[in-house]
Amino acid sequence: MQNLIKYSLLALALALTGLGMIDPALAQEAAAAAPAPAIDSGDTAWMLTSTALVLLMTIPGLALFYGGMVRKMNVLATVTQSFAICCLVAVLWMFFGYSLAFTTGTPYVGDMGRFLLHGMDMNAPFLMGAEMPAGSVQFTIPESVFMMFQMTFAIITPALITGAFVDRMKFSALLVFTSAWLLIVYAPIAHWVWHPMGVLWGAGVLDFAGGTVVHINAGVAGLVAALILGKRAGYGAGGGHNFAPHNLVLSLIGASLLWVGWFGFNAGSASAANGRAGMAMAVTMIAAATAGLSWMFAEWSLRGKPSALGLISGSVAGLVAITPASGFVDPEGALIIGLVAGVMCYWGATTLKRAGGYDDSLDAFGVHGVGGIVGASLTGVFALKGIGGVSGLIEGNPGQVITQLIGIGYTIAWCALATAGILYMIKFTIGLRVEPEQERDGLDLSLHGETVL
Repeated sequence: MQNLIKYSLLALALALTGLGMIDPALAQEAAAAAPAPAIDSGDTAWMLTSTALVLLMTIPGLALFYGGMVRKMNVLATVTQSFAICCLVAVLWMFFGYSLAFTTGTPYVGDMGRFLLHGMDMNAPFLMGAEMPAGSVQFTIPESVFMMFQMTFAIITPALITGAFVDRMKFSALLVFTSAWLLIVYAPIAHWVWHPMGVLWGAGVLDFAGGTVVHINAGVAGLVAALILGKRAGYGAGGGHNFAPHNLVLSLIGASLLWVGWFGFNAGSASAANGRAGMAMAVTMIAAATAGLSWMFAEWSLRGKPSALGLISGSVAGLVAITPASGFVDPEGALIIGLVAGVMCYWGATTLKRAGGYDDSLDAFGVHGVGGIVGASLTGVFALKGIGGVSGLIEGNPGQVITQLIGIGYTIAWCALATAGILYMIKFTIGLRVEPEQERDGLDLSLHGETVL
């Protein structure tokens, strides 16, 4: 009640000043009496919940989604990759990753002002870019909560990449690759897009929850890794090996956990419990459901049967595509994005992969790369000023589409170049790929000494 009275008096004072009925000095006194920004307990509670939901997406969500799609002899190795990446990235984020992504630094990368997370104030709301008052962003949550929320994004992104090269990468190589990729690729691109100093933020690129930072980034890295590592032994026509999923029930459970967790991913990116978060949640649901049906009917018409794998893959494709748009579009825009994403990602996982001749094992590029590109592009079409403050093509701003394409191009170029450099460095030092006999016997036993009975 006291705050309400203070704000009411401040508003009255400003109004009377504008009418010349009150002395400006008195208005300044009223402004000085207004309380400083404070931590909002409701926003903080929602962001703590969202952080837990996004972590749920990786462990156990993605681990089960990918684990069910591989052969039985590689299921432990596959789920272990997601769990190990969670552990490794959490520590690296504390040391270097968060600081490189979210301190001011330069337009291309942050500085080391939060090395080991030093300097965070748990009793004050986080002001990102405090050194640049004109472009800073004020939050109503502590910096520790913002840092943890962003850590979960940093965890799932390299975990998504593993879907492109399951069955054939050395575990040691995976750990080195994840460490280098997080610091050289993920953190700088997160800074470009999500920090007010960032080069793509400044260019006006819209990415509410990670279309470029997470999905295009992971998809392109996965494609580069699949090309450099080469195909699985026995893959392709005449290869003689059956790569059918060993347990699609696990994959369906994993996809379901991903879907539920994605509400934290997208609605949590509003950084507050407000109307924009509510709309982001609504459009996330609509796009995922529409894309699941879109993929299913495309597969049904072309192959004669609707598969469980196709239905869950389509829903994940819709979740990917709506991610950059979720804070900018309405339900009608989400419906169209989901419809397009389902069909395009089905094409990416089938026709495009066959034409390219690469072995993207679990369609990391087909779903996340293609879906991320579709979603980031269509954000520029369907963005509404009344929702996200920026108009897209349908509101008479065709330039936003061009801006989105520029952001996509920057992300693809840096990710592809840096990922290839990291992989070749590992290939010519400790080696990337397991030995042929290890691949033949399965990675569960040969790399981890364990099996699923």
